[in-house]
Amino acid sequence: MEEITWGDFEKIELRVGTILAVEDFPKARKPAYQLTIDFGEKIGVRKSSAQITVHYHKQDLMGKQVVAVVNFPKKQIANFMSECLVTGFADENGDIVLASVERNVPNGSKLI
Repeated sequence: MEEITWGDFEKIELRVGTILAVEDFPKARKPAYQLTIDFGEKIGVRKSSAQITVHYHKQDLMGKQVVAVVNFPKKQIANFMSECLVTGFADENGDIVLASVERNVPNGSKLI
């Protein structure tokens, strides 16, 4: 495992946002959703593609707070532009479990 410095870690903008909309993403290579996430007034609303269809139904994601990296460059995924990276952990089958917060916090809060 490569070690990083504290300064390296401080560059990563891990922020909390609330999912506002969830759409199917049929053009993705692997099953995925297109998420619209509110990161608060300073960062605004961003979109992301997430391969989370195994553990999550669209209606269950509405209003859920998730942790995402908001300072990566935009990434084209099929016909969709992803503007942030939603984080999660792979379970024993490799399916993603979202990283989220235990209690609601203000949108845009930074992981510290």
